[in-house]
Order: sequence, then C-alpha cells, then structure tokens
Amino acid sequence: MSKRNFAVVAATLVSIIYGLTFTIAKDVMPRYILPFGFILMRVGGAVALFWLVSFLGPREKIATNDFPRIVAAAFFGVAVNMLTFFKGLSYTSPISASVIMVSTPIIVLVLSAIIVKERMLKRKVLGIVLGLVGTAFLILYGKSVGEAPNAGLGNLLVFINAVSYGFYLILVKKLMDQYNAFTFVKWIYTFGFLMVLPFGWTEFQSIAWAGIPHTLYWKIGFVVVFSTFFTYLLNLLSMRELKPTTIAVFIYLQPLFASIFAISMGKDSLSWVKIISAILIFTGVFLVTQNKPASPLKN
Repeated sequence: MSKRNFAVVAATLVSIIYGLTFTIAKDVMPRYILPFGFILMRVGGAVALFWLVSFLGPREKIATNDFPRIVAAAFFGVAVNMLTFFKGLSYTSPISASVIMVSTPIIVLVLSAIIVKERMLKRKVLGIVLGLVGTAFLILYGKSVGEAPNAGLGNLLVFINAVSYGFYLILVKKLMDQYNAFTFVKWIYTFGFLMVLPFGWTEFQSIAWAGIPHTLYWKIGFVVVFSTFFTYLLNLLSMRELKPTTIAVFIYLQPLFASIFAISMGKDSLSWVKIISAILIFTGVFLVTQNKPASPLKN
C-alpha cells in the first residue's frame, strides 16, 4: 500500500470513529455518566496517553512566547469544544449533532476572513448563508426520537462546539508549522484538563460505578482511547501525505457513518427537517470548499 493510500485509509478511519462516537457516547450519557464528568475522564485519559507517547518523539523545547497560544488552543480546542459537544449531545440526537459538525469548514472560512482577513468570493458567501440557514433550521425545528430531551438547546451547543473548534484550527496552525505535533499537543491537553477539571470534578465524583452495566465499559474506553487519542494519531498520519483541504472533505463522511450506525441501533430516525437541513449544509460546504480548477490537479 502506498503512503498516500495509507493516508486515505487513516482519514477514513477517523471519520468512522467519529461517526460511531455520536451514538456510543450517547449510550453512556447522561443516564450513567453526566456530560462534564465524561469529559473529565476523556481529557484525563488523553493527557496520560499523549505524555507517554511524547517520550518516544523528538525532544523539542517550546518557546515561552508560544505558551499563550497553547493556552488559547486548549481553551477553544479542549475546554469549550468538548464541554459544549458532550453537553449538547446529551440533549440532542446523534444524527443532528453530526450534521451540524459538517458546518465546521464554513465556520473556519468565516473566522479566517475576520481574523486573517482572507478574501471571500460571492460563491463562498452564498455557501456560508446556505450552511447557516440549514444549521439554524436544524437547531430550531430538528426534533428527534429516543433520548433527546431538548434538541434545540443541544443543537445550539453542538454549533458552539463547531465554532470553538474553528478557532482552535486557526490557533494551532502556527504551532503545527513550528513544532512536532507531540511537542505541543501534550501541553494543550494538560492545560485543557486543568480547565475542564472545575466543571467535571463534581459529576465525576457522582458516578455510580456499581450501577454501570459491564457492557458499557468498552464504550467508555472507546471514547477515551479511540475517539480522542487514536483519532489524533491517525490525523497526523494522514496530514503527512494529504493536503488540508483533502482531509477536510472526510468530515463530510461523519454524518453518513453516524446516521447508519444510529438508525441501525434504533437510536435515531430520519426526518424531513434533518434531510433538508443536511442538503442546505452540504450545499453550503460544497460552495465554500470548491476551488477554481488548477493545472495540474493534486490530491
């Protein structure tokens, strides 16, 4: 298998893992573990794993003036990102959450235009409008079967999570250009752990471990090990061979895998609101991410 094909497989596995995570995490919370307590477990486990792996990587020292960026990346990429995602997922359905996450490329473009002053074409502006209309439609009217006690609030929190992740991608880009990923990711998760600790400690302490079915322990481990640690490692492998724009396309597979898994497990169902919202968001993302034809074409 060529390096490029291996990178494509790695990126696809990331989408599959994230797609499964929407339903797997939903099985655990909020019935057995409350969202913030689950986040504390997820981030704490990831911190331990990243520090262990970092000893196998290159020895680099982070410049003192880069730590404020790392702290900001921890705030947006770990604290706000994960807290709002799991809290939102506890209120809404797997399919709705996964569809809203597809709006991330649109959010990144908007933030780039504001922060980096990137020029936007009319086509991209139209795509942004369509994507945001689809997201708003899903937030306001997207109802779900099963355990979705407050779908509107849940969808809004997942959207805030997507915005926060957009900030994170912009902040972390400079760090990726300067350091090996394992040099700074362990610090991002360490600062992130300290940030989520006040929110998650009480909920973590309240976990009734004896009341959790043994069949759910593998799902908890899946979220900590695969949905956090391994997805990051696989993303690193894919980024070595594929362009960022190519990798971004794989996020569009998440709703597909999430929907197939959620419906097959009886955890969610399709509705016209979800279908129309998905069409608007996917159309918007398509318009935003399409580049003018170039020669020769790569990736």
